[in-house]
Amino acid sequence: MRSGQEAPPADAATARPGPGTILVIGHTDVGRRACALISEAGSATIHLDDPTDADLREALESGVEGVAVLLHDDIRALRYSLVIEHMRPGIRLFVAIFDRTVRKQLEAAVPNCVVLSPASICVPSMVAAAIAPSHAAVRRRGSSQEPRWVSIDISATAQSPASVEPYAIPSRLRIRGLWGRLRGQLHAYDSGSAVLLGGALGLILIIAVDTLVGLRHQSLVRALYDATRTTATISAPTLEDSPLELLWATIAALLVMGLTAAFAAGIVHHLLSGRHVALIGRRVIPHGGHVVVVGMGQVGIRLAQELRALGVAVVGVERFGDASGLPLARDLGIPVIIGDATSRRVLQRAALTGAVALVAAGSEERDSIAVALSATAVAPGLKVVLRAGADDAIDETRSLFPIGPVIDVNGLTAAFVSRSLLGAEPYAVIPDGDQVVCVSRDSTSQVRQRSTSSRCTC
Repeated sequence: MRSGQEAPPADAATARPGPGTILVIGHTDVGRRACALISEAGSATIHLDDPTDADLREALESGVEGVAVLLHDDIRALRYSLVIEHMRPGIRLFVAIFDRTVRKQLEAAVPNCVVLSPASICVPSMVAAAIAPSHAAVRRRGSSQEPRWVSIDISATAQSPASVEPYAIPSRLRIRGLWGRLRGQLHAYDSGSAVLLGGALGLILIIAVDTLVGLRHQSLVRALYDATRTTATISAPTLEDSPLELLWATIAALLVMGLTAAFAAGIVHHLLSGRHVALIGRRVIPHGGHVVVVGMGQVGIRLAQELRALGVAVVGVERFGDASGLPLARDLGIPVIIGDATSRRVLQRAALTGAVALVAAGSEERDSIAVALSATAVAPGLKVVLRAGADDAIDETRSLFPIGPVIDVNGLTAAFVSRSLLGAEPYAVIPDGDQVVCVSRDSTSQVRQRSTSSRCTC
């Protein structure tokens, strides 16, 4: 499918656009929004959905000066990018890629292209909405090994420059998160972990009591050694004919059988559950001062990673146990609860009443709305941030329910793409009511665009 958005002739399929034409590949929501913004800026566009190599060659030979590849499939996006670079070396190219590995491969092969994921574009606004509402965005500046953070504030008029200042997380929020993680140590997060923890503590208690009983006849070290061997059923203690000691030994043996079974069952459950939450260490569920991120997709993972790097405690919630982002979350030390975030029980497991904010970062708007309503029912007054996308359900819901800040991921991505392909170098794109503000890379100017909800009719 193709169209000339600048005064197309009757037969748009055979139109030959002039210089300055932008080629948009992908009939996704982001692609349709970017196409509409580029057209409204006065540039002609060619919009192709799933072009063949012949279609690409024809388009690239017709005066195209920039290309945007906006697909949901990273591998297809990579292939199109390589083909375009082969046909037109050095052409301005913007590619939306989610996967880091694919992104690095493309950057190495095509150094002239701009490769960013929608997650990296929208997360600075999400971070600010969750923990720093007085700022428009909070983003990383510098290397990943030694990151520095800056806050971005925008002015009410396009003539005034934006403000970019160093940012540090408030010490009160950091301390609150540390205390919340400390309270979460050795705290059961579900029935399986409760069985595991109960079995372990029960066995420790029996060892302690057995050690105290053994102190009547031997030293502390020997008594502890014998108690441990007895609890592990390696050997039985040598007891006198005291009725009380014999009775305790009988009761202890029965308790050890039950507690050992419970402990073993808890370990098996923990291993089979994917070990997304730990009982001790970094991946415990904080019990205060944390941000709950619902949806461990690309946006949710990136948001949780940025918050963790800032020093904010985070817990994720993911509905599907086989989600592709879960292994990465475990590697990053982010605890993730597997369950439906619209359930009160799941939200209570995430210690929502002690949280700083909840961010509904899933790709389905209607699910995000349901999560927001459930969260406000469990924790009235909690700050809730919603991710918007291709659906318009959030706009309809706003008239009925008071919902928190809404970050339109597709709209911000489309604004970034359009400004990049039209010759600008945006440093950040920030939502501001029904407008999007594009801050320049030198932070000396800002450009306001109208609402990015319009789509092309290609």
